[in-house]
Amino acid sequence: MALYPYTLQPVALNLTEAEFHQAQYELFASASPSFGLSSIKMKEWIIMAVVVILAIAGLVFLTGYSTIIFWLMLAAVVIYLLVRTLGFKWYVKKEFEKQVADQEMPDEMRQMKLGVQKHGLVIAMPVNQPDMFNSNQMRGMQMRAGSTQQAVIPWSAVKSWDETDDYIFMMFELKGQQGSQIIPKRLQAQKFPIDTVRQHLQEVIAVKGLNPENLQPPAKL
Repeated sequence: MALYPYTLQPVALNLTEAEFHQAQYELFASASPSFGLSSIKMKEWIIMAVVVILAIAGLVFLTGYSTIIFWLMLAAVVIYLLVRTLGFKWYVKKEFEKQVADQEMPDEMRQMKLGVQKHGLVIAMPVNQPDMFNSNQMRGMQMRAGSTQQAVIPWSAVKSWDETDDYIFMMFELKGQQGSQIIPKRLQAQKFPIDTVRQHLQEVIAVKGLNPENLQPPAKL
């Protein structure tokens, strides 16, 4: 458990455009099928092993131009492994980059501050940013006036969540409005209690994994 299980005051998110896209990619990659050697099925390994054994046997017992086909068999196995791992991974990353190329980070995330309390995740913004609180993500939240305006996402409002090495993601529904939040784990260096966030999320949703299809359609405004 962190030294400060809850925040005394909200911590600046300071999320950059690069982090916003990195977070999306990490989540996308974690949800995508693995393309490492461990993802290759036993049937594929057996077929490749048979091909390699036949190729080696051919190279041992035959000489001359007849061995060309066996060299080609070995090359085919190597090429297949490269395509099956690095090739697919490169293709998926390129497809992801195409999908998010035109997506911009929401303005409200530029000056957002986050806090952690027993009753929920606190979101704070300067009072001179009224347009941010009119966004779809912020509607339906009970605001508290002051030098900053604050809203609270109750832990009970969280519908699904997930995490990668660098980020925690949560999706919530509050008063008919759907929203999501990205929490960089680097905030832990500023005494933001990531472990406390994870603990509360596990209490309401034991199994990680974002499930946007479980959210109810947003209410008409």
